[in-house]
Amino acid sequence: MKVGCAVVAAGKGTRAGLGYNKALYSLGGRSVLRRTLDALAGSGLIHQIALVMNPDDEAVFREECARLGEPALLKAIVPGGATRRESAYHGLKALDADTDIALIHDAARPFVNMQIIQNVINDAAQYGSGVISCPVTDTIKRIDERGEAVQTVDRAVLRSVQTPQAFAYSRILRAHEEWPGDDAATDDAYLYEKRWGSVHLSSAPGAEKNKKLTTGEDMRMASMHFAPRLRIGTGYDVHRLVEGRRLILCGVDIPHDKGLLGHSDADVALHALMDAMLGAAALGDIGKLFPDSDEQYRGISSIELLKRVSAALSEKGYRLNNCDITIVCQRPKLAPHIVRMRQNIADALKVDMEQISVKATTTEHLGFEGEMLGISAQAVALLETVGE
Repeated sequence: MKVGCAVVAAGKGTRAGLGYNKALYSLGGRSVLRRTLDALAGSGLIHQIALVMNPDDEAVFREECARLGEPALLKAIVPGGATRRESAYHGLKALDADTDIALIHDAARPFVNMQIIQNVINDAAQYGSGVISCPVTDTIKRIDERGEAVQTVDRAVLRSVQTPQAFAYSRILRAHEEWPGDDAATDDAYLYEKRWGSVHLSSAPGAEKNKKLTTGEDMRMASMHFAPRLRIGTGYDVHRLVEGRRLILCGVDIPHDKGLLGHSDADVALHALMDAMLGAAALGDIGKLFPDSDEQYRGISSIELLKRVSAALSEKGYRLNNCDITIVCQRPKLAPHIVRMRQNIADALKVDMEQISVKATTTEHLGFEGEMLGISAQAVALLETVGE
């Protein structure tokens, strides 16, 4: 079964008050259009996409589509018509003639999920049509010409419909081709009803969230949904200075007459950083993940451990936003090594060096650091959720 999708994005964003096409509005670093296309492509159920655009937006739309994870999915980018119905028709005509099921979807609905897409396709295959819908939860009043309520409508028999709307391709194409144009067609299901009879309404978990972004307030609410969630953690560690050990700080082997004592390479700065990152994600500490009773960690590079911590955070949906490390050390002077330290951490975490701060300070010969008995380090790490 070959499934195509016409994505309608030919508007100008007038009601949203943007001054540009609302499909290009950024939600958490990705445009509405990108999020919608990614959701459709990510379902793995659609074989090709025809994007309907406003001709004024062609250059930027082509740039957005170039980032589509499956370039082969994009069949065509076509100009819209004078009405929403005409735009949908242009998209449908751009799909391959041997398409079995056609979906029409508003680009301004980035909350569409795989279950919605699956259900409307299945229903269209079985019934000829599948239109995602939701029960009406508000009380509905019918009004007269003066705007006064004259009847309360039974909401149990009402449904609000959305997109995607799926149909047998030949039928919805014919409904468009034969449309007389003497009535307002608010959606493609209306055309199908007029030409073929009743439309099958589909349901799916998450359909109530599949809102069309129309107003400026819709945009602001959607931005809040897609904004990265932030979590902060702190870390602190101490290691004793002893003879016969190398001094490793942030993966840099620093010339000195003493080194730090520990089960691993005793990189006190990275240990503090890892504890901060793990704490932000509520995943414990490095002693829990890498116990000093386990021989596999004897002498191991803390850079390697940092990579493993990063992988563990990634599995939980987190990545580092930025971090700040303070190393407390009387001797040796660390300033010449700071840039290499930052770069080592950035490389291990696959982030920009600008996201990594490393500072060094002394205690004016006070405390165990000032007496050169050991080195301590403190770290703060800010995590963010990986793209929703």
